[in-house]
Amino acid sequence: MEREILLTGIGGQGVQLAAQVLARAATDEGRHVMTLGTYGGTMRGGNTDSSIVIGDAPISTPPIVSRAWAGLGMHPRYWPDLAAKLRPDGIAAVNGELFEAPVEAAAALRVETGALASEAKAPLAGSLVLAGAFAAATRLVRLASLIAAMEDALPSYRRQHAEGNARALRAGWDSVAEPLCEAWPDEGAS
Repeated sequence: MEREILLTGIGGQGVQLAAQVLARAATDEGRHVMTLGTYGGTMRGGNTDSSIVIGDAPISTPPIVSRAWAGLGMHPRYWPDLAAKLRPDGIAAVNGELFEAPVEAAAALRVETGALASEAKAPLAGSLVLAGAFAAATRLVRLASLIAAMEDALPSYRRQHAEGNARALRAGWDSVAEPLCEAWPDEGAS
């Protein structure tokens, strides 16, 4: 079984970090993973997208996918292109503070990323709040794996953010009462 996950936002929102954390956590849990990040022409304010393919066996789909099981959106500007790729049985998790229009998906999760990040005393970690909520809603990976992966992903010059980022992941995870769309239904909740 493979799970394709697309992430989108604008540069500076942490989309690439969130994708890397999800991918590393899945790898740490023994899954096979391929990921690809793409950027628009500018660092901050331009589009930034990432594709992750996670499988329970070697990956047969490259990380450039035409249809996806899940989509995460930090900003609505580039969401329509991602939404067009969601499969009918897919899940969408979006930054509820910026997405005003309804999100079309079999399962939709609106997360108040900024408010939760601020409550966690990590105001710049909204993408990690969204990643934590998505992981809780899908049971794609465990919270402990997300936190460990985030710590591994941080470069040395960003280590001071590790505790806040862990709080942000936990805040996102805790904001989801129960799974909406389990990634690995044959394995049960992890």
